[in-house]
Parts: sequence; C-alpha cells; structure tokens
Amino acid sequence: MDLSLSRAEILIVGAGIAGASLAAAIGNAARIILIEGEDQPGYHSTGRSAAFWSETYGGPAVQPLTSASLTPLQDGGFLKPRGCLHVAGTAEGRAALDRLAAEFAGTGVVLEPLDRAGIERWVPGVRAERDTGLYEPSCADIDVAALHADCLGKARRAGVEIVRSARLLGAAREGGGWVVETTAGRFAADILVNAAGAWADDVARLAGVAPIGIQPYRRTVIQLAVDPPAPADLPLVMDAEELFYFKPEAGKLWLSPHDETACDPCDAAPEELDVAIAIDRMEHAVDWRILKREHAWAGLRSFSPDRAPVYGFDAKAPGFFWCAGQGGFGIQTAPAAAALAAALLLGRAVPAGLDPERYVPGRFG
Repeated sequence: MDLSLSRAEILIVGAGIAGASLAAAIGNAARIILIEGEDQPGYHSTGRSAAFWSETYGGPAVQPLTSASLTPLQDGGFLKPRGCLHVAGTAEGRAALDRLAAEFAGTGVVLEPLDRAGIERWVPGVRAERDTGLYEPSCADIDVAALHADCLGKARRAGVEIVRSARLLGAAREGGGWVVETTAGRFAADILVNAAGAWADDVARLAGVAPIGIQPYRRTVIQLAVDPPAPADLPLVMDAEELFYFKPEAGKLWLSPHDETACDPCDAAPEELDVAIAIDRMEHAVDWRILKREHAWAGLRSFSPDRAPVYGFDAKAPGFFWCAGQGGFGIQTAPAAAALAAALLLGRAVPAGLDPERYVPGRFG
C-alpha cells in the first residue's frame, strides 16, 4: 500500500494504551489509521507501568472513570486481587489519610481504618512509627501487557491500520480535513486524534493548535530482592504523604519514590539520586534487608494543568480531538475513557455515570 495516499475518517496519533484502547472502542464504526512514532507501541509509558487499579488513585476527578473500568477489566481477565494499604506515621500523614477518607465518603469506595496491629498483620516488619492506616480492599494489579495487546488485537481485527515508525512531522487543515506528514508518509483524515501522551502538546503545535499545557513527569521504579522475601499476599503499600509505594512482583519487590520530576518528552531513564531516595524511604518504613538491586527504570506520566484527563474536540481547531493528560491513571481508566472518547467522536450517547464536561479541553480557556 502506498502510505502517502492513505485516507481515513479518523487518524489517531499514538498507539500507547490511550490510542490503542480508543481504536479498539471505535472498532469498525469508522475507518481508522493508528500511527505510532516508535517501532514498538507503548514503548515510553504503557510498557513501563507498574500499573494497579485503585479507585482512590488520581482523586475524585479520576474515580468515575476508574470505577466504570472495573467490569471490563475483570471480564477480560486483566485484574489480580492485591489490596492497597495507605499508611502514615506522622501528623501530616494522618491528616492526609483523613482527607482521603473524606474525599471518598459516600462514593462507594471502601476504605477500612487500621490501627498499628492491623498494619502489622498486613506488613510484617513495618517500623513502629507507622501506626495509622486505611485499607482499600478493591485494589488490584493490572496485566498491562495483556490489556494493551488485547486492545491492539481488537483494533486490527476491526480493520484498523496500525503504522509504526511514523513520527509526526506536521499536520494542516486542507479541504475540510487534515493532511498529516509523518516519517512513514502522508495521510489524510477527517478527524485528527491527539493520543500522544507526553508528546500531546508537541502534536498540537505541529498541527497549528494551541497547546493545553500537558506536562510530562518522570516516575522511577526499582526492582529489589529483599530478606525476608516480600509476602505474596502483601498489598500495595502507599505512604500517605506520597513519599513511596511498593508491592510484590514475581517474588521480588517493586519500589517507587513516588517521584514526579518535570521533564521534556523523552526516553526516560532513572536517576541514581531517585533510586537512592526510594531505598532510603523504604528502609525507614520496614526493617527488611535489601539483598540486591536488580533493575531500575523510569517512565513518563503526563498531566493537564488541573491533573484531570482531557477528552473532547478542541473548540478552536475543527476536527482536532484531545485524548491526553491521563497522568498515571491511563491504564486503570482505559476501558471507560475509551468508551467516553469514542462516544464523543461518533456522536453517540455518553456512557452512564460519566460527565464529559469534567474532561473537555475548553475548561482551560
């Protein structure tokens, strides 16, 4: 096929979880081309995620999307029960737990208060000062690779054309649609969807659209061997002051300093200082001995100015649709977010329980 002549009703830029799940949700309802700048879809963020499904993660603005994604994630077999323990050992941490409980009161999200003894039952070896907790039993691990592959597979079976190594060079309105220039050739589409993650503002600029202010942040994860080994049923342990989180993974421990370091879109790599900070914070939380640091990596999380995702047509750029700003919550919200975005793109009824006004790009003026 001569890619320079490829035409579609909808062209999606970015084949990470946002673009892949959207393409799958639209399916054969429209002729779609999904372009990806890298050789491997999901290379930068989706493929580096230590993802979990947590209704509290991301706050009240994200929770409806997370909750609405539960059934499709369960039905697809992508979730494994984990539980999440939010812990505090300072006055500031206890105040943060109080705020968390208040934010989700009346939402149906279960948060069980725990005292020191309750925390010890879940986390053997926890330091004495960690005396207050909230347990979130619904939290689960997500099989990210399987979910992403499933979305890409559904898209392909629906006839979506997926083009890799197609880095965007420019896009312009022409004849009531878009003409898109990439390193893989030229494309034409009625609607241009910006699902480019950390590169979302760059894509907007290349299309002559005003950027929203999508800011990438680096997040670090370290794989450790510890003694005693992390219990297989250990919950995700999150510090109430967002100083760290850790969870077991295939007999090892995955640890993050919960860092958010603003950066340009890039192939993110861990900084030694962040690794050292993470290990120090963990050692102040539990008395486990670190046997070996086995691996460290970093990914990008991209937030809009108000830290809620952005779904909808740009009010000032005809045919330009935003599907961006998912932060660290894009995987746990993918099914519901894709259903919402697909409904907005196709002019269909919005899924029940979701308020599209909360996520419109026009809220930034």
